[in-house]
Amino acid sequence: MTIYGVSFDLVGKQPIVLLKTADGNRYLPIWIGHPEAAAILMKLQGATAPRPLTHDLLVNILGELDVEVSRVTVTELRENTFHASITVVHDGNEIEIDSRSSDAIAVAVRAQAPIFAAASVIEESSIEFEGDDVNDEEIVDEFRKFLENVSAEDFAEVEEDVEDDGLDSSGPFAEPDDK
Repeated sequence: MTIYGVSFDLVGKQPIVLLKTADGNRYLPIWIGHPEAAAILMKLQGATAPRPLTHDLLVNILGELDVEVSRVTVTELRENTFHASITVVHDGNEIEIDSRSSDAIAVAVRAQAPIFAAASVIEESSIEFEGDDVNDEEIVDEFRKFLENVSAEDFAEVEEDVEDDGLDSSGPFAEPDDK
């Protein structure tokens, strides 16, 4: 997945990071906090702080310890909250670290690590724009319309409906080449 942009939920005044699947027109909106939105935007825009911010510090420490951030994965949506993991490699061993999705994305942009999402998360929580000739202006307009009428609780309702249907919402994780 790639970071398509950071915007604001017009109803709740909450920042949203919008992830885009690499192989289609599916977009995953993730509500995040203001500090994380600022951290993500700052790095995406090439701005730097005079002293390392928290996510910069974490990536710097990992680098000094010869630990590589290999990827981040948005693993699930549980109780209105997206969960994620940061996968690091140390001495050839992969270690998965539980994380808030916003922090994982902020670390990923600093470490230039790929971002993935579980197939179940994409299936349940993403928005799909139809057609091969979708342009950026259409996507932005559709996304703004979507934001005017949606809240984080709407995603909880989808999850509850899936659980009520007796379906397993955990699903398999997307493989790394499904960015």
